[in-house]
Amino acid sequence: MKEEGRDECGGPALYEDPDFRCVDASLFSGSSTPLARLQGDITWLRPQEICPSPALFPSSISLGHAKQGLLGDCWFLCACTFLLKNKQLLNKVLPEDQPQWGDSRYRGCFHFCFWQQGHWTEVTIDDRLPCINSSLCFSRCHSPTAFWVALLEKAYAKLRGSYERLWAGQVSEALVDLTGGLAERWSLGDFGSEEEQQTAQDSDQVRKRRLDLNLLDPVKDDCVLSCSTHSTPGGLTELDQYHALTVMEWLDVKKVSGGEVRLLRIRNPWGRRYWGGAWVWRGAGWDSVAPDCASELQARVAEGEFWLDEAEFMSQFDDVTVGYPISEEGHLKSIYTGNLLTHGHQLAGRWVKGHSAGGSRNCGSYGSNPKFWLKVCERGEVVVSLLQCRKWRNTEKYAQTPVEDSNNTKHQHYQAIALHLWKVEKKRFNLSRMLNRPPRASTHCHTYEREVVLHGQLEPGFYLLIPSTYQPGAEACFLIRVFSFSSISLSAMKSPAPPLPLTADSEWETSYFHGSWVEGKTAGGSRNFLSHWQNPFFPFTVSDDPAVTSGVNVRVTLHQSRPDTDLHPIGFHIYKVVEGQSEQMISRDEDPVASCVPHCYMQDVSLACSLPPGAYSIVPSTYQPDCSAGFTLSLARRIQRKVVKSQERLGKAVQEVSHVSVMQS
Repeated sequence: MKEEGRDECGGPALYEDPDFRCVDASLFSGSSTPLARLQGDITWLRPQEICPSPALFPSSISLGHAKQGLLGDCWFLCACTFLLKNKQLLNKVLPEDQPQWGDSRYRGCFHFCFWQQGHWTEVTIDDRLPCINSSLCFSRCHSPTAFWVALLEKAYAKLRGSYERLWAGQVSEALVDLTGGLAERWSLGDFGSEEEQQTAQDSDQVRKRRLDLNLLDPVKDDCVLSCSTHSTPGGLTELDQYHALTVMEWLDVKKVSGGEVRLLRIRNPWGRRYWGGAWVWRGAGWDSVAPDCASELQARVAEGEFWLDEAEFMSQFDDVTVGYPISEEGHLKSIYTGNLLTHGHQLAGRWVKGHSAGGSRNCGSYGSNPKFWLKVCERGEVVVSLLQCRKWRNTEKYAQTPVEDSNNTKHQHYQAIALHLWKVEKKRFNLSRMLNRPPRASTHCHTYEREVVLHGQLEPGFYLLIPSTYQPGAEACFLIRVFSFSSISLSAMKSPAPPLPLTADSEWETSYFHGSWVEGKTAGGSRNFLSHWQNPFFPFTVSDDPAVTSGVNVRVTLHQSRPDTDLHPIGFHIYKVVEGQSEQMISRDEDPVASCVPHCYMQDVSLACSLPPGAYSIVPSTYQPDCSAGFTLSLARRIQRKVVKSQERLGKAVQEVSHVSVMQS
C-alpha cells in the first residue's frame, strides 16, 4: 500500500507534501497549549538550509538521542530511545537506503512506518522542518547535523494531525506505535489497603501495580523503562508537572561499608541534568562507594543524564512504563519471565450502543459485550491485550479531530476499559451462570487507558474473553491481541445484528449496492488523500415526510469481501448533494454530514444517523489508496408504512434499486 505522493517524490523538483503543508494548520490544532504563542514566528526550512552537511544519524550513538525543543512531547521522545537499542525496529520505522542530502536521488521526501490498530501504516513527508531564527524549534538530536528525530517527529505529527496534538501523551502509546509491541504502566504511588484495592475491582479507577526492578532482571538489557512525574519532584529543580524521562540502566553497586546500593541512570529529554540528589557530580552519595567505581560510573553520564539511588527513584517519580523487548525475529519477550512469545493472534471488534456495549460486570447487560474464544493447546505463559481506538469527531482531514466531551474533559479520548477471562469446560455452556463465577484472570478494574494488558500462566483448554467498557452504551472500536509461549488460537463468537429501531407509523426499506475498489481507478483512500474522490459514489434521497424525519432515519452498513485474516481498514462518508447537481460536483472542500470513522480493520462497519430531507451520496473507502477489494453497501431508510403496503410496490422499489448506477468522480 502506498500513500498519496509516493510517486511525486521521484519528480525533478523537491517534494512538497500536499497533505501536510507548511501552514499553521499543520502546527496548531485549537491553539489550546502554550505552542499557540509561536504563531507567526515559525518558518519552514530543509536540513541543508539549516546546516552545511546534514545527515540522518551522527557517527556517535550518544549524539543521536533526542533533545526536546519547545513542543511538550517528552513522552514520544522517551519512546524514540527504544529505536536506538533495536536496529531492526529502527529500520522498520525508518526504512533503510532512503536518498539523503548530497545523494543524486535525493528529492526532499522521507518515508516512515507506524503501527496502527494491528497493521503498519506508511507515512510520507517532505523534509521542511519548523524553525525559529533558522534553528529547529522542536525536537532534534544532540548532534546539530543529525535529523532523524526531527523528521520522525514530523511524520508522527502528520499521523496525529498536527504538531500541537503531540503536546502531552503517554509513553506507552508511543512505544506501541513505534514497535507494534506491548507496554505496561506501573504506579509507584501509595497503594492503600487490600480492602481498598478489592473495592475498586470493578470501578473506573486506575489499576496500580507495584514496581519491582528484580522482576525485570531477565530483560533489563532489552526492555525500555521510562519514569514520569505528576507533580514537581524535589530533586528536579526546573521540572514542571507531567514530565517523562528514560531509565538508561540500573545496577547494584557495592558500598565500602558493606552491602549494596542500587543506582539508576536517568536521561532527561530536555538535554539538561538539573537534579539535586545525593548522586549528582561530587554528591555525598559517591563517598559511599569505591573511588574507581565512582569514577567509572560518572564517566558514563552523557549530556542530560544523572544518577540516583532506588530510594530516591521510588519517592521522586509517580509511575513507570515498561516496554516489552522484541527479538530480531520480531517476537515479543515477556517482561515477567524473559520467555519468547512466539505465537500471536489478533482480532478487531466494536462496542455498539444498544447491541454490544454492555458495560461493566456491575451491569445486567454485561453479557451482551463482544466475546472471544481463546484455545490454549498446552500449559504456558499467555499475554492478552485490549487496545481501543481513540474517539474522534465525524470530520477527517489528515487525522480526525478528537471528541470533546464537556462532561468528561479529563478522559475525553478514551473509554474506561477492562478485560476478563473465564475457563470453560466446553463451548456449550450457560453464560449467565458462568458470569456469576469469578473470572480466571482479569485486568481487575476499568481504566482510562488506550490499552490494558492481562498476563498469566494458563492450563490447556478453552477460555472466554470478554472486553468491556465501564459505562453501558459507550461505543468504540477495539483490537484483541494474544501472545503466547505455546500454540493458541483466537476466534470471535458471532453475535446477531442489532435491530433497527421501529415506530408505530414507519418501517425500514433496505437497499443493497455492490461495488469494488480497484487499484489505480476506484481505490482512492480516505479524505487524507487527494485521490479520495476517485472512490465510488452511491446516491440516495431522504423523504420530506415529517413522520420519518425525526429520530434515526438512515442506517448504512459497509461490508468488505475479504477474509478475516486480511482485512483493510474501511469506513465511509455521507455528503449532501445540492439539488440539481450531480455527485461529481461535490466540492472537494465540502465536509461530510455524517461519517463512519476512524477506518477500522473490520468485516462490517455501520452508522445510524438522522438526516434532514434531501439528496445525499455515500462514499465508501479504505484508509489508504490502492487497496483493492469488493464490498457491499446496505442502506436502510425509514419510510411510512402506507408507502409499502402492497407487495407490488415493494417489488418495484427493489427492482429500481438493482438498476442504480455507481457514480465515479
